[in-house]
Amino acid sequence: MPLSEIGRQAPPGEPGAAPRATCRVPVVVEAPQHSGLTGPLDYLGEQAWPPGTLVRVPLGKRVVTGVVWSAPAGGDDEVAFDLGRLKPLTEVLTGLPPLPAAWRQLVAFAATYYQRSLGEMALMVLPPELRQLDAEQWARRLKRLDKAVAGSSAELAALAAHAGDETVAAGAVGPEALPTLTAQQADALTELATPGPKPYLLWGSTGSGKTEVYLRQAQRTLDAGRQVLMMVPEINLTPQLEARVARRFAGRQIVSLHSGLTPAQRLRNWLMAHYGHADIVLGTRLSVFTPLPRLGLIVVDEEHDPSYKQQDGARYSARDLAVYRAHLEKVPVILGSATPSLESWFNALPPAEGGTGRYVRLAMPARVGDGIMPTVRVLDQSKAPKGVAGREPPPLARELLEAITQRVERGEQSLVLLNRRGYAPVLHCSDCGWKSGCPHCSAWRVFHKVDRSLRCHHCGFTERVPRACPDCGNTDIAPVGRGTERLEEQLAEVLPGARVGRIDADVTRHKGALEAQLASVHAGEVDVLVGTQMVAKGHDFRRITLVAAVNPDAALFASDFRAAERQFALLLQAAGRAGRDAGVAGHSEMWVQTWHPTHALYQALRRYDYADFARQQLKEREMAGLPPYASLAMLRAEGKTQEAAQAFLVEAVQAVQHLADELGGITLYPAVPTPIQRVANVERAQLMIESRQRVALQRLLGAAQPLWLALAPQHRRSGLIRWAVDVDPLSI
Repeated sequence: MPLSEIGRQAPPGEPGAAPRATCRVPVVVEAPQHSGLTGPLDYLGEQAWPPGTLVRVPLGKRVVTGVVWSAPAGGDDEVAFDLGRLKPLTEVLTGLPPLPAAWRQLVAFAATYYQRSLGEMALMVLPPELRQLDAEQWARRLKRLDKAVAGSSAELAALAAHAGDETVAAGAVGPEALPTLTAQQADALTELATPGPKPYLLWGSTGSGKTEVYLRQAQRTLDAGRQVLMMVPEINLTPQLEARVARRFAGRQIVSLHSGLTPAQRLRNWLMAHYGHADIVLGTRLSVFTPLPRLGLIVVDEEHDPSYKQQDGARYSARDLAVYRAHLEKVPVILGSATPSLESWFNALPPAEGGTGRYVRLAMPARVGDGIMPTVRVLDQSKAPKGVAGREPPPLARELLEAITQRVERGEQSLVLLNRRGYAPVLHCSDCGWKSGCPHCSAWRVFHKVDRSLRCHHCGFTERVPRACPDCGNTDIAPVGRGTERLEEQLAEVLPGARVGRIDADVTRHKGALEAQLASVHAGEVDVLVGTQMVAKGHDFRRITLVAAVNPDAALFASDFRAAERQFALLLQAAGRAGRDAGVAGHSEMWVQTWHPTHALYQALRRYDYADFARQQLKEREMAGLPPYASLAMLRAEGKTQEAAQAFLVEAVQAVQHLADELGGITLYPAVPTPIQRVANVERAQLMIESRQRVALQRLLGAAQPLWLALAPQHRRSGLIRWAVDVDPLSI
């Protein structure tokens, strides 16, 4: 059916109106968890619309979009139900195919597991444009979308060129010659040729050719007439993957789904997937909810990346939902990483080695083309010159500067990693001790020299740098610490003649800026690249032969139990940017400046021994009773005061302590302030819930929700603003 045939339900009495509405229609609408609307609402319709149908319904004084969720019970139940109390449906979007049963099951599971209302989860994952237009507006909009969804390759190409769309038109790119497979790639593909019911963990070193395995398996899936969902953790990795997929699959419809699209682009690409016209969908975490009628393969690249976990609202893990969706729809799922999350690694270990054996591990430790990983050199900062009094030491050790200089002279490139943007993390007055704190947050405002501003990276509050100390009037206020902006400036001073560039969130915030910066690096127009973690993963820099980590020690002793895991992954991924061209691999290096050169993390990195690092971390986690040996949830509260936030948490614990005692194996920890206690003048507190069994934790949370919902109103009167549950939190 053409998209423009969408219609609306005619009210009774109009010419051609449907029979009088006499049927109960359950509909889920977008409502937050604290509203108490956890399930479908009943409306009146003239027929039993199929589950998954999109409708417009009255909700209070508004008309909102909803989804028909289940068929009416019918029979005697209909007779006993008072239909006269129900409001009629306003409109039915009959031109759209109903959202499939597998999609509804995925949404229902996510809502239950992550403790959100069904309607909130269902409507949140739909394109914003789909939720905002009524049927009449849809009729006009969809007439313009018919050609994009069902049109020819030429029409798609013209439309994409005119609109600057992210859709890659079929036939727009010529065929690509297939590279010769390595023995490890061939073995992995042999295992994948007859996929079983278990997820696959593709553990391959950086440069081992994991993407080629994805593409070969995708080809098999497309040849079988099925669709492919390929997920990446961050938007900046989407364009390069899209370009490679487009080269490989000339003649196929490829669409992207990520937050960088306009609402119209996102809706069009989503419709192409929903109608089955898109063969390959490339997306970030929200794409896991894309309805795909012919789904045959799910790929989750860089599966360890924390970006797959939503950090506000419905705090879902797209990686975990991808595994569940593959199980639900009985399709293979490939989780790929050089440094798998410890949860995935644990699931891929056989029981004899202390794991669960739930995943199949496919190992590819060698680089393509007999390339070797860079030699890791650990520099002991305690032996480096300290600098003169009142001045910071040089940004890089003398030996490291000499190594970079040699690269510049040979026409090679270096990457210097510092995972802190801005010029300096704080300004400081040496006379009275004033520091550039944020008045709205318990955090420092970062000094950005390029626009002479002090900027809070938590609430966004920005001011011009004061001419003198606000407290004592001293004009000598100085930056303390170092960010990427300052490091770029300092390297330009100590490396005269070298072309120094920078890639971080500040210089790539405008559309097209990241692509332009990356293009200059690939073209050899940059000798030394300074960057944050956004350049440490996924990029194929062929000229880089040296990578240096400037200040990596902060994660070694952090309170967050996942800090070491994330740091090891970041450093190994960064090392993988060097020596990717076989011609320069032999002398590529990874330098680490540290005050703790003997730390076990750096020793494992020197050997590129992820298995040993994981073994150490799992042993520590088991002793501490932390994931994957336990399941966690965080109950978080925000209030006008810290006392208000903690008071709710204390009473919330008291309300469910008896349930925890009955279930057994559950520990409710005391309420404490969050690591950053105040953000945007809102005080934040949290408490941890730990359980030896995931099922017991889910039972507790499910039973606790109505109790906590009942508690919240009285606490709001005393300063509580909001509360939420975070299941499987990334940090504590």
